[in-house]
Amino acid sequence: MATQTITQEMKECAELCHDCARLCHQCSVECADMGDKSMARCIRLCLDCADLCELMAAYLSRGSEFSQRLAALCAEICEACATECEKGDAETMKTCADACRRCAEACRKMA
Repeated sequence: MATQTITQEMKECAELCHDCARLCHQCSVECADMGDKSMARCIRLCLDCADLCELMAAYLSRGSEFSQRLAALCAEICEACATECEKGDAETMKTCADACRRCAEACRKMA
């Protein structure tokens, strides 16, 4: 398989992935600062989501032949992260959850 032509939809998905990664990092730091052990799953999911979103953005930006397959996993992790973040009351968590949902939707279109 050759690299894909980078479409506007791929560029937009990459931007959403970057935004999601940034907000997941912010959320994980804020949750860690709370010092509450019940936030451990949220922190782990935010870090996993951020890492995968950064990778997804890189794959999309270079037209990787594997971006379609990675997109399905990215959408799954974004959804899990959003669900966990929605359990919290902090504004950062709500913002992160919204970004994760937008990213998941865009990744599903890529998959």
